[in-house]
Amino acid sequence: MSAWLVTGAGGMLAPDVLERLAADGIEAVAAGRADLDITDAESVRAAMAEHRPAVVVNCAAWTDVDGAETQEEAALAVNGTGPRVLAEACKEAGAALLHVSTDYVFAGDGTEPYAEDGPTGPRSAYGRTKLAGERAVLELLPDTGHVVRTAWLYGAGGGNFVRTMIKLEAVKDTLDVVDDQRGQPTWTADLADRLVRLGKGALDGTVKAGVHHGTSSGETTWFGFTREIFRLLGADPERVRPTTSAAFVRPAPRPSYSVLGHEGWRETGIEPIRDWREALAEAFPALVAAERGSDTLDVTRR
Repeated sequence: MSAWLVTGAGGMLAPDVLERLAADGIEAVAAGRADLDITDAESVRAAMAEHRPAVVVNCAAWTDVDGAETQEEAALAVNGTGPRVLAEACKEAGAALLHVSTDYVFAGDGTEPYAEDGPTGPRSAYGRTKLAGERAVLELLPDTGHVVRTAWLYGAGGGNFVRTMIKLEAVKDTLDVVDDQRGQPTWTADLADRLVRLGKGALDGTVKAGVHHGTSSGETTWFGFTREIFRLLGADPERVRPTTSAAFVRPAPRPSYSVLGHEGWRETGIEPIRDWREALAEAFPALVAAERGSDTLDVTRR
């Protein structure tokens, strides 16, 4: 057992995980939705038997937050049943599992960063389904299961908030953006790096199983985030105007506070992810290049 298996290969995060593994010379198998249905126990066991991975990184997820409100059963199949199936297969095979989760497992009404062991309380169907997946992994793999919560994720490999703002800056004179939701913009490449380092630590016994928060340091609002995007574009940040969540009513409630604490990293020997501004500046050229070559507008991934 030496290879890694990465699910959700067609999403925004998995390509960066695979690139990071390749840079380290680690053999990896990319499994997209067409290659592997994580809700199908027989298919998952067959994949485990064929590839014999030492580590499974689960990037597969139902990410349509609003759609989950009316299709909770379908979302639960991917976000809850899927991780349970993977955890059962990893338990049988003796493999470690890194499962990507979300800030939505919290109530989102806090005033200080949520701790890794803090009480959960999702207010949306999406959050409930993701919490079900977390619990399955931690219950079935108490020694080899790792839950990595992230939030406000962006990257060049998929539709996301940053790419949408890059597109809108070119066609809108002004933009109204909510200023009453706080979080931590997080680059997929930074999260991929921590996932690979956690997996390595799981294999050599230096990292204990449990919950980790894979978000950038620092915090801002969507309004502040957008102003920084405009600044990096060389556009006038004053064109971005603050508004409230009441101006954008959505089927699923959005957390007003999505800031996650990073104390758990101390026990791993791995430093928390850097400040969000530094990461955004480094990621920005690739994001602009990706967006200028795309006609797709997709803000469903978070």
